[in-house]
Amino acid sequence: MRYILLVLGVIISIHYILSFTHEEYGKATSISSIAEQLTGPKPNPPYKTPVPDEYYKPDAPLDLQGRKANASFVMLVRNSDLSGIMGSMKQIEDRFNRKFQYPYVFLNDEPFTQNFKDHILALTNTTVEFGVIPSDHWHQPSWVDEDRATKSRDEMVRNNVIYGGSVPYRNMCRFNSGFFYRHELLQKYRYYWRVEPDIKIFCDVDYDPFLVMQDQNKVYGFTISLYEYQATIPTLWNVVKSFINANPDFVAPGNAMEFLSDDGGESYNLCHFWSNFEIADLDFWRGEAYSKFFEYLDEQGGFYYERWGDAPVHSIGAALFAKKEQVHFFNDIGYRHEPFQHCPQGDVHAKGKCWCDPGQNFGKYLLVNVGPPLKLISSDYEWYSCLNRYDRMFS
Repeated sequence: MRYILLVLGVIISIHYILSFTHEEYGKATSISSIAEQLTGPKPNPPYKTPVPDEYYKPDAPLDLQGRKANASFVMLVRNSDLSGIMGSMKQIEDRFNRKFQYPYVFLNDEPFTQNFKDHILALTNTTVEFGVIPSDHWHQPSWVDEDRATKSRDEMVRNNVIYGGSVPYRNMCRFNSGFFYRHELLQKYRYYWRVEPDIKIFCDVDYDPFLVMQDQNKVYGFTISLYEYQATIPTLWNVVKSFINANPDFVAPGNAMEFLSDDGGESYNLCHFWSNFEIADLDFWRGEAYSKFFEYLDEQGGFYYERWGDAPVHSIGAALFAKKEQVHFFNDIGYRHEPFQHCPQGDVHAKGKCWCDPGQNFGKYLLVNVGPPLKLISSDYEWYSCLNRYDRMFS
């Protein structure tokens, strides 16, 4: 009996070690996987259906005469971000755009220097435009009560809330939430891919994600989803509920409320799509529902009295005013923005020639005043990721 117990203990230990170190093994031997084998497969989220071959282009020769979407990259940067954005752009070019030749739009709250422009133009053969953001789209509005805003910032600083004391960060969040798509340089485009400095693109993107968005009627695409800091948005959901109660016709049937709320919309579970990467439909933001939604949020002053970010604002807008099938997880685009990353798994990793470690598939983060540092999260489905909530919408 002792020998039997010893052998069982060894087998169980090996099972747990493999479950933690090999994500595919853990999925295959999970209770849900075994139950599926007994009861039959459940419907899969749309992203688990591979992108059709028609969207791919061969490595050589480059075919620049194929069908393209009306789309552009969008980069909001300062002159001092030159090194970081050059690294990001070089990866975009090498991994995707050398083949597809989409244009770039660079935006800044002050004019770009000639040195900045020269270095950027040297990285690509496609069109690049440089624009200055109108002052009223960037700076804190005059109607904001500065005494109230200052007290709020000071309180956040005392509570160690990230970017809690920064006005420029709030300007950026407000601009990305409701103004970037109004810039004159973007008026001629329908779709955009947001790119920030110092990111990593881990995999070859040999198909056109803009055409996927266009042909499949998608409005918003993401790679990472996680929880927002409650301290930055204490009243946001109450404002959202007030808006949708007053404008119920704007809420799309078959929406993604289930991603945002665990109780039918009474409360917000803090899940959002991390907006430093997003491929989306500019006409969706320009539409009546989102435009009035942003205007209503802006009137409350929460971008300055609190620290509302463009990530929850975009996520809530996309989840409520579009159908859930119109929100797309780009599972095959490996991406890192410190301190989180998405690394494709299994065959998708191999097909994309990805150079990320599949075992480092989410990231690590320090939660301020909430507890000790989190462990290194190695799966899209760890507790700090919201991808499982996205998947459940389609099960």
